[in-house]
Amino acid sequence: MCIYDLFFSILLSFHFLEPFSVVLCTGQMTDLIFIEREVVQSLKEYIQAEESKLAAVKRWANKLEVLTHASTSDPEGFLAHPVNAYKLMKRLNTEWSELESLVLNDPSHGFISNISVHRQYFPDEEDEKGAAKALMRLQDTYNLDSESFSKGKLPGVRYNAFLTVDDCFDMGKTAYNEQDYYHAVLWMQQALRQMDAGEEAKASKADILDYLSYSVYQMGDLQRATELTRRLVSIDPGHQRAGGNLRYFERLLAKEIREVARNKQDPAKEKPIQLGTYERPRDYLPEREIYEALCRGEGVKMTPKRRSRLFCRYQDGNRNPRLLLKPMKEEDEWDNPHIVRYLEALSNEEIEKIKELAKPRLARATVRDPKTGVLTTAHYRVSKSAWLEGDEDPVIDRVNQRIEDVTGLTVDTAELLQVANYGVGGQYEPHFDFSRKDEPDAFKSLGTGNRVATYLNYMSDVEAGGATVFPDFGAVIWPRKGTAVFWYNLFRSGEGDYRTRHAACPVLVGSKWVSNKWIHERGQEFRRPCGLTEVD
Repeated sequence: MCIYDLFFSILLSFHFLEPFSVVLCTGQMTDLIFIEREVVQSLKEYIQAEESKLAAVKRWANKLEVLTHASTSDPEGFLAHPVNAYKLMKRLNTEWSELESLVLNDPSHGFISNISVHRQYFPDEEDEKGAAKALMRLQDTYNLDSESFSKGKLPGVRYNAFLTVDDCFDMGKTAYNEQDYYHAVLWMQQALRQMDAGEEAKASKADILDYLSYSVYQMGDLQRATELTRRLVSIDPGHQRAGGNLRYFERLLAKEIREVARNKQDPAKEKPIQLGTYERPRDYLPEREIYEALCRGEGVKMTPKRRSRLFCRYQDGNRNPRLLLKPMKEEDEWDNPHIVRYLEALSNEEIEKIKELAKPRLARATVRDPKTGVLTTAHYRVSKSAWLEGDEDPVIDRVNQRIEDVTGLTVDTAELLQVANYGVGGQYEPHFDFSRKDEPDAFKSLGTGNRVATYLNYMSDVEAGGATVFPDFGAVIWPRKGTAVFWYNLFRSGEGDYRTRHAACPVLVGSKWVSNKWIHERGQEFRRPCGLTEVD
């Protein structure tokens, strides 16, 4: 079997033991980089072994070719020499057996064994689909066309990365199979554009046109669907569906043209398909446009008047002994509701220790089901998280104590420190941290009341994307490594502050590490006394 045929047959025969995860967690994906390097090194060693084996067989063949040429030209004369007769017997009895053993020796065992060990960590089809959806999510949030991804034109990137025709075609197929014709059109169009420019691919132009024409039809563009199908028929006249589709489209188009003429409308001028040609279908999130605009840094309601009300100060936690000599630097991020940022909230050493403790436990992040209070996964939260207890390491205990000192709130009834990693496309769509009146049992099992406040540590800088945004009042908070932000989720009355609905924007380039501390009501009775009015 050809070396490369054997290699690809091994890859295609995989049955992955444990799916990697549909969440793009950079903390664990970096491990895949090194695993792939090991597999490549093993592959090179296998190829080298096969080449050495082939070279040895060639030497045998060349030697025997010379020998048989001499022996067959005069067999009787050749065998008249007793040494030649002896060596013929020896070759046929011993040496050919050695050659047979050499040919039967299979150098692939080491490679197969190595890749079998690693394949349990390989992603599966669902993971590939999740990665494709992450690109589409970034495309929507940051208003990027398919060519920006295909040509690697992204802000803040350090390495070039390109998508081939086949990559774009597979992206389009993923969207098509999900009946997401909007993205199917964008990616099939990009595949066609690159193929028309002369790029070679395994996918055929007929296949691309087939998917593209039907997706365009589903988007309601009958004229363009007809033209694309005509192009498909000209390339492949015997295509199974194209002929029937074309006749159907042409009948509908003729009817549409008659209606346009009857209403004396100007026919639409056909333009190349690009971002904005078709309107993205609306979904379940009412503030989608505001949320995504804020993620891009647009629509921020930071006016000069509001900015004049923001200050910085040294925070000593109401003369807390641990902060008297080295108070925390505090900056106002927003005036109402009041959001503050603490500078130098975590050292680099503390960040690395927290990440070290969290990495082995990272699992798909969960949310509390509003009806049952049970933790469950959700499509609108795409990240991986781990929970760390204070007694696991002095660093965690020290961070918890620092949070209590600077906020003045007890963390005895707070939730464990949650560490989250958002890889490329990782996000948490607009949500409330506190439990609303229609979900009274959300934190019942904890017995500590509602989430009164949120303390969020940023443990990494992010090259592009990854902001924390508040759609209700138009605030954007960008990640800054080593800083932390803090806000109250509840008024002093215990009523929820619905303005604090917020979101973690998708990470466009880079990796985002955060750690959350959700502080609960129980134990705060004398630290944050109740107010006299509902919104006090």
